[in-house]
Amino acid sequence: MRLYTRGGDRGTTALIGGERRPKGDRRIEAYGAVDEACAALGLATSLMQADDLRDLRDLSLWLQQRLWDVGADLAAPPSATDYQPKVHASWVDEIEPLIDKYQEEGPPLTQFVLRQGSPAGAALHLACTVVRRAEREAWRLAAEEPVPEPALRFLNRLSDLLFVMARAANARANAAEIAYENSPVVFRDPDRK
Repeated sequence: MRLYTRGGDRGTTALIGGERRPKGDRRIEAYGAVDEACAALGLATSLMQADDLRDLRDLSLWLQQRLWDVGADLAAPPSATDYQPKVHASWVDEIEPLIDKYQEEGPPLTQFVLRQGSPAGAALHLACTVVRRAEREAWRLAAEEPVPEPALRFLNRLSDLLFVMARAANARANAAEIAYENSPVVFRDPDRK
């Protein structure tokens, strides 16, 4: 099998179901941004070789698989009537306790922090921002065409999860967080007085 088809040489690409659209189409932009997010997460995963990052590495691999599912859901236009969405609402429910778990590893967050730290932490911060852009692209698409709602919710929670995973990776590496110097106190812990 050849990797190239020449089908895109005239500026269009095929979606699930065979419909062709211009490469600048919102649907193409949305699943392309998810592909970039998956690659950014892959870079982060490659930097998590230390034993104390095994849980983050394993979780990142699971998340990459789920991002492919999100991309598939975004690549399926309404004309793909036989397509069954792959993203499950239960995945969001699975992510929320993980956010709570990894949030406990970093120091209390009161201000915006610079996205840096250990190699794994900085790469997870990068993946977080790429996921946020993918989410924006998916919502732009959803304003024009149907998008499976679980895919949108998953992207929203995923960016939060990647943020706390980055902080956890930095905490494990003893990489100090640097607060944005002009940040006011923006996060308050409701359990603290």
